[in-house]
Order: sequence, then C-alpha cells, then structure tokens
Amino acid sequence: MLFRQLFDPETSTYTYLIADCITGEAVLVDSVLEQVDRDLKLLRELKLTLRACLETHLHADHITGAGKLHKLTGCQRVVPENAKATCADRFFKDGEILQLGDVTIEAIATPGHTDSHVAYLVNRDRILTGDSLLIRGCGRTDFPSGNAGVLYDSIERRLFALPEDILVYPGHDYHGQTVSSIGEEKRFNARFVGHDRDSFIELMANLNLPHPKKIADAVPANECCGCIEVRG
Repeated sequence: MLFRQLFDPETSTYTYLIADCITGEAVLVDSVLEQVDRDLKLLRELKLTLRACLETHLHADHITGAGKLHKLTGCQRVVPENAKATCADRFFKDGEILQLGDVTIEAIATPGHTDSHVAYLVNRDRILTGDSLLIRGCGRTDFPSGNAGVLYDSIERRLFALPEDILVYPGHDYHGQTVSSIGEEKRFNARFVGHDRDSFIELMANLNLPHPKKIADAVPANECCGCIEVRG
C-alpha cells in the first residue's frame, strides 16, 4: 500500500492519498480545491489512476477539490450516507467497503460533528477520522447538524472500541501533530478523559469557537462537490 499525508496550511487540512502499488488505483480523502494541482502532480509522478475522491463529511472550513478532480480525471465523488450532496456518484454506508487491489477501506459511521460523517478504516491498521476524533481533541458540535451527545457516542462506542494500536490520522491539526493512536487518545485526549457523556456535552457547549473564515462559501460549494469553482 502507498499512503501519503498531505497538508493545506491555510486551513490546516490533511488530505490523504491511498493507493494499491500493484494496480495503481488510488483514492484521495478530503481533498482541498486549492491543492488540486499539487495532488494531480503527485498522482502523475507516482503513475497512479485516481478512482475516487472520498469525503469524511461536508466541510465548513474549505472547499473540496472533488468536483474539479472529477472533471479532470473522471474519478467518482463519494460522500457519507445521508449527506446533503447533490453531486455524489456514490454514498458510503456504515460498514461498506471500497477495495483497491489488496487495500481495504471500510466506512465507520461517526456522526456528531455533522449528522453525516464517516471515518475510514484502512487495512485495519490505521483510521482516517476526519473531524470527529482529532489528536488530543475532537471536532466542534455547534453547527446546525452537530450534536455533542452523538459525537461522544461515536467516539466512545465506535472509535475507542477499536484495537489500541490502530493509528489515528485526523482531518485537521493546528499544532503540527501528524498521527496518534487509538490507545493514546483513550489515555490522553482531554475532551474525553475524566468526562462522561453529560459533562462532555457541557464542555462542548461552552467552547465559544469562532466560525471558520470560509464557512459561507464552503458549505454550499461542498453540497455540490466544489461546483462553484467547476462552473467558473
């Protein structure tokens, strides 16, 4: 398996490139519109064929590159089940599997940050958690489709139930951290250690975070896979 973690400094977003080395089939997870040229260059250099762009959820802080990549490569646009996306070629359900040669990518429903969010378990040794579980943190829940109690259940019942040696690769990091593990987050993540469901809900209700700078453009654009740029 080929695995690359790519970074967008403006939004602190991680994009992940996953590919099977034998077939050359590849997917990108949580692509960023402004980084499409970078991603295409890497795909060409590594002689990979982009099969799909996967989203962990519909983002509020950046516009996906999926629409532009679909236009340029013909790749599928894949979003979680029940996401309000008019553009999707495929909706990924909980437990559904995408196979790239010998590489297995399994969707695990982890709603709470948004009401349609999945994590991607790759070859059962690493998980791309999107904006649900972050390194020593978690995604915010104060947007209209967010729910702190649901996020707590997703992390505790779905992600923290996984083997502790599984590597955690988040959708964002704002402190230069790149990877953690399920075991580390169970022991050291201050959003969960020492909190039950009720105290977690209270904690999340009092974060008072500013809205992402691009939220007004990102939300409607991501509902059509970045179509604002594609139409232009």
